[in-house]
Amino acid sequence: MTGPQGGRRGGGRRGRDRAAPSGSAADRLRGLRRWLTVLFTAMNAVGLVALAWLLVRADAREGEQRLDGDLRRVTTAVTRLIQYDGSLVTAYVVEDELNTQCPQFAILPGNSARFTPHLSQRACIPLDVGLLNQLAAESVRTGRLLNAYVRGAGGELVRVGVEPFRNDSGQYIGAVVAAMDARPEQERHNRMSVLVIGGCLLLVAAVGAAGHVLSGRAIRPALAALEQQEVLLAETAHDLRTPVAALRALAETALDNPTRRADLLPRTVTLAARMGSIIDGLLVRARLAAGVEQLAIQAVWLDQLVNTVVEETPTDGARVTVIAAPTKVNADPVLLQRAISNLLDNAMRHGRRPGDEAVVHITVAGGRVMVADHGPGIDAAVAQENFDRFTSGGGSSGLGLSIVRWVAQAHGGMLRVYNAEEGGAIFELVLPALDS
Repeated sequence: MTGPQGGRRGGGRRGRDRAAPSGSAADRLRGLRRWLTVLFTAMNAVGLVALAWLLVRADAREGEQRLDGDLRRVTTAVTRLIQYDGSLVTAYVVEDELNTQCPQFAILPGNSARFTPHLSQRACIPLDVGLLNQLAAESVRTGRLLNAYVRGAGGELVRVGVEPFRNDSGQYIGAVVAAMDARPEQERHNRMSVLVIGGCLLLVAAVGAAGHVLSGRAIRPALAALEQQEVLLAETAHDLRTPVAALRALAETALDNPTRRADLLPRTVTLAARMGSIIDGLLVRARLAAGVEQLAIQAVWLDQLVNTVVEETPTDGARVTVIAAPTKVNADPVLLQRAISNLLDNAMRHGRRPGDEAVVHITVAGGRVMVADHGPGIDAAVAQENFDRFTSGGGSSGLGLSIVRWVAQAHGGMLRVYNAEEGGAIFELVLPALDS
């Protein structure tokens, strides 16, 4: 019998060792939150990058259209001023104000030599006339408007617009080439691009933060449920381990000694009742944590409730005294009764010195229930831990005190613990009192 059990325990340990690296379900759920945040941020980042690219590209096209519109107004106006009667006549062009303004222009024959090129009087930016003449030749050859970027003599970025013109017989014989400095527009576009990119980075960061918060809120109920499940399982294993072992020992003793069964049966029943109380407390704790337990709030006379609990609780030789003043609170009477019962049970179990009977004093006044014992007291450094699971001042009372704290917090109150000057611990349950 021992061998198979040992084998099963060993297998269980090996199974836990294999599963340990993956972490608990709650840890995996937290990891899922990180992945959801990354996925949400990445998807939005792709969309924002595409939007930024479209905005930058649209702005670049709009800038080119503004430049081309200014150049087209110049080439069209100059084309109308040109006369050709066997030779190029630019008298009207020279007299027009366009000849002295920017954008600058040139009237070029392209590959033909039918007339002498004419350059506007004002050179806003130095340009290679040969390069401009090549563009004019292309426009004359195709008979179409032409726009392009070129570099000035000093490496400046220049936008060029070319418009061909005809002679009286309808033949393309030359082109008007207008040019303007594209650097101001390029600088404006660069500033706009930086703003768009910077804005996208900020939006990606904001989306990432929002995704992290939203994913946290989305998985919070599941995470809370998993954590509560893990706590419930851990508390069940912790609080039932000792009574189950004792019950098994009693059963084995009764099995081996039939003559002692009559003596062991009452102890078995008492231990079973204690196990039932522990399980009931665990379930109440779990329901409170999960929000399943709904508070049935009503006006309760706290002093009467405490007296009822004391009267109904077996003292097992402990001396319990109650000093109560009329005080009324808004509370769930069932949960409040359990909390007071847990405080009393804790004081009677652990509030005694070795060899002495338990002495418990209960004081009720102003919405407060103070339970004082004559035990060894509680270390102030770990007093707060007494309210947590698996921890107590003198034994396994963590679950009972934990339930008391949950009940107090659910009613807007608190549970405090401190040592009395004459010795012993004092547990104080504080609830909002009502006017009598």
